[in-house]
Amino acid sequence: MDCLGCSLANKNDQVHVVFEDDYVCCFLDHDPYNEGHVLILPKKHIYDVEELDENTANAIMKASMLLSKAIKRLFNPDGITICQNGGIFNELTHYHMHVVPRYKDQSFATFYTGEDNYIEEGIILMETRRKLIDVVNEIIN
Repeated sequence: MDCLGCSLANKNDQVHVVFEDDYVCCFLDHDPYNEGHVLILPKKHIYDVEELDENTANAIMKASMLLSKAIKRLFNPDGITICQNGGIFNELTHYHMHVVPRYKDQSFATFYTGEDNYIEEGIILMETRRKLIDVVNEIIN
């Protein structure tokens, strides 16, 4: 199967990985809503949430908790939105969860329309990756 999500989760395409384990790969969204917007993808092909096995589901949830802590420490957002889109709204044709830092007075409707992303063009993914990895490592250790 030719799956973009599988290719990304298994690093066959370039991704900015901030955390991974045996079950999931977590990396920065290439077109982030805000700096620190991370995707969590299972390494094995899973299309929709109801197909998750217990180990992968637990790994996804643990990764979302770890990344939420790291994002809060690093970017001090007003909140975090965690979401996933299934069925025809799953643009990767592979299960993925978004962990998105949010700030007061941002309309999340633009997340779904693709209009007016809040991130500034000058943000560099490599620098964000480095900072997030440092904080994730502090939390883990």
